[in-house]
Amino acid sequence: MKRSFGERIFDVFLVVFMVLMCVIMIYPYLNQLAISLNDGTDTMLGGITIFPRKWTWSNYDTIFSNESLIRSTLVTVITVICSTVFTLVVCVGAAYAIKKKDLPFRNAIIWILLLPSYINAGVIPTFILFRYLHLINNILVYILPSAFTFYNVIIIRTFLNSLPVALEEAAYIEGANEMQILYKVILPLCKPVLATVALWTMVASWNDWTTTLYYVNEPSLFKLQYIIQQIIKQSEVVQKMVNDSALTGGSTTVRARPTSESVKAAAIIFSTLPIICTYPFLQKYFVKGVAIGAVKD
Repeated sequence: MKRSFGERIFDVFLVVFMVLMCVIMIYPYLNQLAISLNDGTDTMLGGITIFPRKWTWSNYDTIFSNESLIRSTLVTVITVICSTVFTLVVCVGAAYAIKKKDLPFRNAIIWILLLPSYINAGVIPTFILFRYLHLINNILVYILPSAFTFYNVIIIRTFLNSLPVALEEAAYIEGANEMQILYKVILPLCKPVLATVALWTMVASWNDWTTTLYYVNEPSLFKLQYIIQQIIKQSEVVQKMVNDSALTGGSTTVRARPTSESVKAAAIIFSTLPIICTYPFLQKYFVKGVAIGAVKD
């Protein structure tokens, strides 16, 4: 079909707009990548865009010189995997249960599950509860408390409601029970919404460092984000000492070339790289899952 002049103008505008949006979103990340690969003292002069002026790996050396980094990375990877799997099991089971209209006390159960989403007890009562449950300094503190999220349950339930009821009825006729229907009929059709919830859970678990701050003081259980936060703080302290020495006329021969800004940029790149590498494989399911799971019943 021949397109009108106005439609062609709109297409050009749309392409320019999308390119501009891509540049706006990609530029900050490329800028941090350039800073992380640039000499820290040179970065302090400013003017770094998306290309380093003085290439160096010293910023990453500063991060990896921390002995606990590898251990914390392993702890984080284990908790992300376990948390994602356990969250999917719990949320799918809850969503499938409250989807059933013949569930006894269904409305009361929904309200009981909904209220904690709006009413939070706070850090101190949560700490006391975790202490009685023996979750303090326990790796399960990263997995169990975050396993159930009512928002995820609603998203999954809405997706389940969009599936044809005839599938379940046919399975019942063939003699399948509820567990067989769920795992052999329903779940194979739920890849989009499962990928969506899995990505949300992975990102939240990977970026979580407050759980370590509040409930863990055993160094062997520290998560990666908490260790990186400590590295950045240490870099800031060292840089402040160097600056104070320079202002008072002291010796600056022991000058740390990695600055807090450059180390922070290296930490950002290192901590976001796994999520950036994972997202492209889940993107097609993520978009479809959000679109279908967000449709109102």
